[in-house]
Amino acid sequence: MQDPDFAEKVALICKEDPRFDRKAYDFVRHGLDHTVKEIRKKETAKAERSRHVSGPELLEGLRSYALEQYGPLTKTVLNAWGVRRCRDFGDIVFNLIEYGVFSKTESDRPEDFTDIYSFDDAFVKPFHPAKRRAAALEK
Repeated sequence: MQDPDFAEKVALICKEDPRFDRKAYDFVRHGLDHTVKEIRKKETAKAERSRHVSGPELLEGLRSYALEQYGPLTKTVLNAWGVRRCRDFGDIVFNLIEYGVFSKTESDRPEDFTDIYSFDDAFVKPFHPAKRRAAALEK
């Protein structure tokens, strides 16, 4: 069940900034949860209960979450929501920050989400046949 307050804020954001589908905001919210869980697994018990997730960490988490959820259709799904590059995720995050859904530190900037990976490298290449990938590596 979706949080009605979150849904209301996303509706307001989408009225003001219609570049991204509402589903993209839901995806980023769930992707952040996924990222935090993955970071906690890696950092063991010594990690703080709740720590800040950087832009590049979130992008990596969103990449793995998207591949788990949508497999070879990931890029198609994200593009259908208006998300075509890493910076788009940053714009979504900063829209959510502006509406008080997410928080940020003094050092967080939208530029933290710029050019971390290309969508083709992140979401298409993992599904190329192994033979084709090997041939591409030899070039």
